[in-house]
Amino acid sequence: MTTTKNPAMTEAEALWFLDTFNQLISAVGEAVLGKEHVLRLALTTMLSEGHLLLEDAPGTGKTSLARALAQTVAGTSSRIQFTPDLLPGDVTGMSIYNQSSSAFIFHPGPVFANICLADEINRASPKTQSALLEVMEEGRVTVDGISHEVPAPFMAIATQNPVEQAGTYSLPEAQLDRFLMKTSLGYPDAASTVRILEGVRINRHRRTLPSILTVDNLVSMIEVAKLVHTEPAILDYVTRLVEATRSAPETRLGASIRGALGLLRAAMTWAASEGRTFVLPDDIKLLAEPVLAHRLILDPEAEFDGVTGSQIIAQILLEVAPPAEKIKV
Repeated sequence: MTTTKNPAMTEAEALWFLDTFNQLISAVGEAVLGKEHVLRLALTTMLSEGHLLLEDAPGTGKTSLARALAQTVAGTSSRIQFTPDLLPGDVTGMSIYNQSSSAFIFHPGPVFANICLADEINRASPKTQSALLEVMEEGRVTVDGISHEVPAPFMAIATQNPVEQAGTYSLPEAQLDRFLMKTSLGYPDAASTVRILEGVRINRHRRTLPSILTVDNLVSMIEVAKLVHTEPAILDYVTRLVEATRSAPETRLGASIRGALGLLRAAMTWAASEGRTFVLPDDIKLLAEPVLAHRLILDPEAEFDGVTGSQIIAQILLEVAPPAEKIKV
C-alpha cells in the first residue's frame, strides 16, 4: 500500500506570503495606527478562514479595523448594526412572495459578502445572534428549509462593547467557540495619538484604502498557509495545552477540539507570515491566549474571584513544557 506525502510549502511561496502579508499590514496600518500586533492577529484570522471578535471600550477603533480589513480585499463587504429590534431575517435574508410569479423569491441578507462586519453584536437578542451560527461554521444559511451558499471565502468580524452592559446580551458559549480569535485594540500610545490628532481634518469614515488582494489572491494565500509543516511534537504540544484547559481547577469547561484545530491553523498562518515553512513552539505560545481564552467556561467561584480566561492560559503555558527536541526545518 502506498502513502501520499502532503505537499510542503516552498521557500518561494513563503517569501511571497511574507511580502504580501506585510503589504496588508502597511495598508491596514494607515487606518489603525500603532497596533501592529493586533493587525497581525486580525490578518492571521482572515487567512486562517476564521472569524474575529473585537471587544474593547468605545472609540478605540474596532469598527475602523474591521472596515480597513474589508477594504484591503477586492471582494464584497457588508456591515450590520446590531440593535435589540434586529430580526434573524435582517441578517440572513428572507423569502418574499412575488405576485407576478406566484412564488416566494429569496432576497439575500447582508451576510452574503466575503467580509461581514457585525457591529455591537451583543446588543441584539440571542435569537438574532444565533442567525450567524450556521454561516460562521458552514458558509451557508438555511431559510424556509432551503440552503443558500454565501460567497467564499467568508469572514465575520464582530465587535462588542464590554463597558455598557445595560440592554445587551452576552454571546452564548457555542457562538464564542466559533470565533477563531478574540482580541482588543486598547488605546493608542502617545506617538500614535499625536498622528491621529494631526489628521483631525480628515474624515476617517470616508477614507478608502486601496485593495491589496483580489479574492483569488486571498484564496491562494489561504491555501499556501495550509502547506506549512507541523512536526508531531507540535501536535502533541497543542494537545497537551488543550487538555490542560480542561483539567484546570478554575474551569468548568475547557477548550474544544475546534479550539485545538484553530490554534494549529492560526500557528501555521503566523509562521507563513514570518516567511517560515514550519511551525515553532513559540508560535503556539504566542497565539494560545487569543485563540483559547474566550472558549473557557470558568467555575462560578473562580469567576467571582476575578479569574479570567487569559490568566488561566498564561498559567498553563508556564506549566506545560514545550517540545524539548529541535523542530526540523
